[in-house]
Amino acid sequence: MADIHASARPRTNAARICTIIAFVFAALAIFLSPLIFGVLGLILGIVGAVLGDKPLGWYAAAASVVGAIIGAVLVAALLN
Repeated sequence: MADIHASARPRTNAARICTIIAFVFAALAIFLSPLIFGVLGLILGIVGAVLGDKPLGWYAAAASVVGAIIGAVLVAALLN
């Protein structure tokens, strides 16, 4: 019987580091710069997921997008 996870990449330390930094950037996107940290968090989350930290890498990418949206809404509310 073939192993269905044989083609899945094993999680590396680099994948976990990218995922953790992506979550940090998601939080920074809310408070500092939504565009910069949101995009960087999205990229690092995807890289973490591709390197094998699934599904946490995808969650980090999604959290970065949500953080960027919340940050942009807060900036718009503060400027008006």
